[in-house]
Amino acid sequence: MTSRSVVVERSIAAGQGPVWEALTDLGGMPHMLSGVTRVEVLTPGAFGVGTRWRETRRMFGKEATEEMWVTASEPPERYVVEAESHGTHYVSEWQLRPDGPSATTVRMTFTGVTSGGVTGLLAKLLGGVGARAVSKAVAKDLDDVAVAIEGRAG
Repeated sequence: MTSRSVVVERSIAAGQGPVWEALTDLGGMPHMLSGVTRVEVLTPGAFGVGTRWRETRRMFGKEATEEMWVTASEPPERYVVEAESHGTHYVSEWQLRPDGPSATTVRMTFTGVTSGGVTGLLAKLLGGVGARAVSKAVAKDLDDVAVAIEGRAG
């Protein structure tokens, strides 16, 4: 098995509650995140453990759709989303740390675990490039969230 993690942190000038609401508003993602073109929520009810959706995202000039599900949810501090794609298991952990009443630091840890074989070899060869692309995409998502939330607050 091969594992690689990317960690991105961003301070957002808004309280923990509004940041949590924005990050877990699946229906609003295509309007807020420039990299997301479509979201199809597959489960009814509020965001929490068991929530599933299909997210279509543009990366490397192409659209790709992945099914994701929530495996941990501790509002408004932390949630974990997992996905499977082409022999790789992805885990995204979002942590929201309050920095006073009107600032929140969001830390996203993205880990991909491959099972080996050809996919694992490709993951190793493209690991550095892939990690940079993921880091850049997550940073852009967090920038988009900050612009949306800070725009509402001001």
